[in-house]
Amino acid sequence: MIHAEQQKALLEWWTTNHRDLPWRQTRDPWSIMVSELMLQQTQVSRVIPKYVYFLKKYPNPRECSQAPVSFIIEDWEGLGYNRRAINLHRAAHVIVEKHGGEVPDSLLQLLELAGIGPYTARAILCFAFEQDVGVVDVNTSRVIARITGEMLPPRAMQEKADSFVPSGQGWIWNQALMDLGSGVCRSRSIDCSTCPLESLCRWRGKGPDPSKQKTASHRSDLKFEGSDRQGRGRLVNILRKRTVALSELEDVMGWKGDLERCERVVKGLIKDGLVECNGNKEYSLPI
Repeated sequence: MIHAEQQKALLEWWTTNHRDLPWRQTRDPWSIMVSELMLQQTQVSRVIPKYVYFLKKYPNPRECSQAPVSFIIEDWEGLGYNRRAINLHRAAHVIVEKHGGEVPDSLLQLLELAGIGPYTARAILCFAFEQDVGVVDVNTSRVIARITGEMLPPRAMQEKADSFVPSGQGWIWNQALMDLGSGVCRSRSIDCSTCPLESLCRWRGKGPDPSKQKTASHRSDLKFEGSDRQGRGRLVNILRKRTVALSELEDVMGWKGDLERCERVVKGLIKDGLVECNGNKEYSLPI
């Protein structure tokens, strides 16, 4: 259990140690939603300029939904995981058609949107609507695992994170916990001496790291080099500039002599809505 004095210590620490990020300057739900989708598995430094540019061009769900999906994919360049761009476009359509152009403030309704999972939904609820819910990302889960002495399964971790939130201060609390995890309670080079929660922590840098424990849902990171994801990204990047013929796939995707793999991966891209194929076996971004 975390006590009021420990909550206060973290919040006071954050007032002088917080990161100045553009999405922290707004409570606009659409802006928060865009930032959260962009930040999925992408470094903050890469997201900031794209976030600012994207919102100038698509300041609300209606503007995004009315743009051709190819425009959204093109404007996503540099962020990777292009399926997120498709999901954002699909979600914008649903927001306009079912919610009058306003991002919903209900967990269940948010989870119905393309690309919105448990973390992103709660991040929107907290950072846009200031609801007192725990927001569990890689940084906060690491902090909580070390504080409690164990890496909990997702549902138990969410319950623990919810129980830590001080009433009426969910927005600042979750930001503070994230910044603590990214700046002090890091995966490596931990600085326990400056941690405002050191008195609460069961680990304190001694013995096996609880945050390294594997739960039943643990998945190791897949190697990117030579992966299907790398080939997908190469093709989409070229399609942002021009069409690609079937005969070019092996060179473009980097798999010379393996046309079967190229076609299999392209079928997945077509299924995801990222690529279209015309009758002449030429591939392009969807219109």
